[in-house]
Amino acid sequence: MWQPHKKQSKSTIETRKLTNLLILLSPATIWILIFFIIPLIIVLIYSFLERGTYGGVVWEFTLDNYQRLGQGIYWGIFGRSLFLAFITTIICLLIGYPLAYFIATRRPPWRNILLMLIIIPFWTNFLVRTYAWIVLLRTEGVFNIALQSLQLINEPLTLLFTPFAVIIGLVYGYLPFMILPLYATIERFNFSLLEAAQDLGANDLRTFFRVVLPLTIKGIVAGSLLVFIPAFGAFITPDILGGAKTMMVGNLIQNQFIKARNWPFGSALSILLMVIVLIPVIIYFRISEDKKISL
Repeated sequence: MWQPHKKQSKSTIETRKLTNLLILLSPATIWILIFFIIPLIIVLIYSFLERGTYGGVVWEFTLDNYQRLGQGIYWGIFGRSLFLAFITTIICLLIGYPLAYFIATRRPPWRNILLMLIIIPFWTNFLVRTYAWIVLLRTEGVFNIALQSLQLINEPLTLLFTPFAVIIGLVYGYLPFMILPLYATIERFNFSLLEAAQDLGANDLRTFFRVVLPLTIKGIVAGSLLVFIPAFGAFITPDILGGAKTMMVGNLIQNQFIKARNWPFGSALSILLMVIVLIPVIIYFRISEDKKISL
């Protein structure tokens, strides 16, 4: 008689644990369902519908929206977006890695201060920070005045409304997303390995590429994804700093929804953008899983 009672007690405990777990997960699950899953399904459905005469959608199934994506003008915009996002990621990596390494090797008081300086820009609205670059890059801006004062140029440079201005704005906006994952990885790095490599005769350059870089590759990949994904779909920075000359895919989607009022085609563009963004993420997780299995 005691054994069944014991089994019943265990099942009751497991049921309570499962119930508590469901209660804890329910707010996040409801949030994801309402604000992510359902909108994504709506966008997917809209991408297969026709545009109404005055905007909106007509509930008739069609593949014209996806066939329209094959036109060269749209692939040119996607190609420009990929290029600018890639350049932004590379520049953020080249700037962010040395900076993250420097912060991670400081003593705690200075380390905390430097991290705070990295985070402070998040306290200001991103739109305001982007508009501030107009003051710096315009013809009568700070950069041109400084260069003319130093007699390095005779006439003001055209910096604003160019791809250069877009890259500058993207790097400025997303550089913290590169620094923070790199810092988290480098901060956990065992620096005694550097001494061991030097004792074995490796110079600083060889030590970096053979020891430091492989052991911090996860931070590099994580930071690159956090920069590349939002930079690829950015629309505020290209719209403000690039003008009509530097349209990216985010601006194209915005125009389809707001100006052209072509919600089905804008939805098709959004689905394509999501698929392109998911490809590097899936590759990263596949590689990570393969490495865990091999280990």
